[in-house]
Amino acid sequence: QLQLVESGGGLVQPGGSLRLSCAASATSVWPLEDYYNIGWFRQAPGKEREGVSCMSSSDGSTDDADSVKGRFTVSRDNAKKTAHLQMNSRKPEDTDVYYCAAEPGREINIQAMCTGAYALNNWGQGIQVTVSS
Repeated sequence: QLQLVESGGGLVQPGGSLRLSCAASATSVWPLEDYYNIGWFRQAPGKEREGVSCMSSSDGSTDDADSVKGRFTVSRDNAKKTAHLQMNSRKPEDTDVYYCAAEPGREINIQAMCTGAYALNNWGQGIQVTVSS
């Protein structure tokens, strides 16, 4: 079982930047290996979880939600077994709890992953990100 943990959340001013990280937790049986596809999602209270940015393990291609295109970038460091979400030009509407998810399989369609088409099995517990002046 892969257990994930997010870090790097907090308070940022509008227009500011923040970088989230995702890695296997200390209690995880497995590390975040390079064959996992990566997904970043977010959820506000009372709303459905939304796919933000996803990255394919097979070719490194990415898919971003229209609301974050040009502002957010998903990446990974396979040597350190971590994934990241760089968030620039933050807006108040980006305030949410952010989750990372990972799913193995080269057949995974990244666009479908980010729209919630798959029942993903490996999630972090979520981290709060607040954009406010």
